[in-house]
Amino acid sequence: MQNMRSLDPEAVEAFLLVAELQSFTRVAGVMNTSQAAISLRLRRLEDMLGHRLVERTPRRVRLTTAGERFLEPARAYVAAGRRALDVFGQEPTRLAIGFTHHLIGADLPRILRVISERETSVTLHLRTAGTRTLLELYDAGELDAIVVLRHDDIRRDGELLFQESFGWYCSADFDLPSNAPVPLVLQPEPCNLRAMALRALEAADIAWREVFVGTGATAVGAAAEAGIGVALLARSVAPAGLREVRDGLLPQLSKLNVVMISAVTGDHANAVLRRITRAFQSPRT
Repeated sequence: MQNMRSLDPEAVEAFLLVAELQSFTRVAGVMNTSQAAISLRLRRLEDMLGHRLVERTPRRVRLTTAGERFLEPARAYVAAGRRALDVFGQEPTRLAIGFTHHLIGADLPRILRVISERETSVTLHLRTAGTRTLLELYDAGELDAIVVLRHDDIRRDGELLFQESFGWYCSADFDLPSNAPVPLVLQPEPCNLRAMALRALEAADIAWREVFVGTGATAVGAAAEAGIGVALLARSVAPAGLREVRDGLLPQLSKLNVVMISAVTGDHANAVLRRITRAFQSPRT
């Protein structure tokens, strides 16, 4: 094996991001490049080390045994390079960012680890809440940027990041009642997503009853996994253990635009902001 000093730092960093995010799409977004470029970097790294590090299938990405062995040395390698660069680095940047809790799922710890390891010059203040609350905090100057769902055309500022789709989810062994109101796991009022779900049910003349109320996708998803009822969730954050209710049993739901509204100034701070929002952005493929 060649000397570690000959390794490409960007290739090693791409490997670490793949290990954490388990998505080539997300890694490409964070590194501001293409999936093909990420694949090429990893292939060259594997050729240099003489071992296959990552197994990639249409449904999942995981490390091989060799990849697991290389993980800690790779982290040490990248960390040493960053410490060297930080000797002459910039003063820490403070960013207060708000994310809609509808798009924050169980992968939050993994995403935060990626951000903390990559953005060493940033002190991140993260707030998760509903769109209405985040808009109020942003307008009051308490948040530098927010990523929210756009439910209407009343407010047109902001940059479109992507479209999010939604579905009805329940536990694998949950039986949807055929002659009784649908038991729903819902967000508390006021909530635009809750209102959208109930409008869709009422338009389809489907009876429902509220059996659990929780704030955020994590709480709602956990209740659905527990078999309490049916939850409305963004497809990107629905827990893997849930099944989507299909076959026309419940009404199809509209996609919503996800937008970023920002007051961040300066090239460095904006570059950091975009890398952070890409880390949170759900994999589209």
